[in-house]
Amino acid sequence: MVDFMLYMGLSILETTAMLFLTFKIFKIDIYMKEILFAGIIMAFISYVLRHDYGLAQVDILTQYILAFCFIWLLFRTHIFYAAIMNGLSYLCYTLIQSTYLLTMNLTGFFHLKFPSVTGSTYLLQILPAVTTIIIGLYIGKKRKGFDFVPDKPYGRIIINKRDIILFAVSVPSVILVLAMIYLAEHYSQFFFLIPLMYGIILNVYLRISYKKDRGDYEFNR
Repeated sequence: MVDFMLYMGLSILETTAMLFLTFKIFKIDIYMKEILFAGIIMAFISYVLRHDYGLAQVDILTQYILAFCFIWLLFRTHIFYAAIMNGLSYLCYTLIQSTYLLTMNLTGFFHLKFPSVTGSTYLLQILPAVTTIIIGLYIGKKRKGFDFVPDKPYGRIIINKRDIILFAVSVPSVILVLAMIYLAEHYSQFFFLIPLMYGIILNVYLRISYKKDRGDYEFNR
């Protein structure tokens, strides 16, 4: 029971951190009740898949799909932009987590073994989640972020070239999560490639988002 409650608590914390940062980046109102509801559902399904069936890879894909569905249906975001937001959420969070993981491995505090449940594993969940929330608070305080996500879930949108590029850049996020686990299990000496690839993709994502945001702003003036 203790393991279950600990797993649920940390999983909810991670989901909350990811959604919080995503909504701050896109200047969307924070609805904590809905976020916690999504976190509980995702955490419970994750626990069943991992502990009852041992399907870690299936769990990752399931979590990605569930996060997308919640952003789309629960938070009432247009389906196209829900996919883009979900991709950014995983890009940001996994960049932070993989950086912590690489640092802990290089310092000898944590060894890349999956699956494993130790104190350092819990720390690897807490540190990225707290860091993600702090970044979200900073973005909100400084009024940073983007305005191009429409507030109407079913309205007609005009998809331009930048939208398509953003969507394409979002796709590799879940693939890189699976690659992170694979490299950690079999080729840990190349694990440094994961945060590097995430950093490159996220940089491209943010540059395109900034240009799109400025382009939409100039168009609407």
